[in-house]
Amino acid sequence: MEFLSELWAFMRARKKFWLLPIFVMTALLGGLVVLSKGSAVAPFIYAVF
Repeated sequence: MEFLSELWAFMRARKKFWLLPIFVMTALLGGLVVLSKGSAVAPFIYAVF
């Protein structure tokens, strides 16, 4: 949780708000890959990419 607060402080101080969507999409895709590993949904997700 400390990492997120430091990241937010960095973006706020340096006006780098354009980084937020990049980090959010990376986290969502990473979570999708982790959750789909070994499940029945995996072949469908791999077909999308």
